[in-house]
Amino acid sequence: MAATVHDAGLADRDGGVALMGELFGLYPFLRRLFADGGYSGRIFHAGMQAHCPRVRVVIVKRPKRSQGFTALPKRWVVERSFAWFGRCRRLAKDWECLSPRALSFLLWASVRTMLRKLCNP
Repeated sequence: MAATVHDAGLADRDGGVALMGELFGLYPFLRRLFADGGYSGRIFHAGMQAHCPRVRVVIVKRPKRSQGFTALPKRWVVERSFAWFGRCRRLAKDWECLSPRALSFLLWASVRTMLRKLCNP
């Protein structure tokens, strides 16, 4: 769908607004964004209202009584995708010095993953 790579000094919350503006610009029919607790601040919500006013942000929270590992709704899909990307050697460690190169390897890993899912049902 969309991806961005930025330096480690930029918080995900701050880089997320630009990414979501690009994503929801490409796919205007999307209306809901599931995010974790790191995106629950006022800065992210204000940025989302400025760039994507029709998008509703839903923060997926951990149940209060849970102990240990708990698979959170919608969150496990993202974690599963990251695990698939971790199987690619170039993405298992942060080898790349340039952000555009890291982004290109991420996109190639996405293509590889999608081809495997399509060719081996």
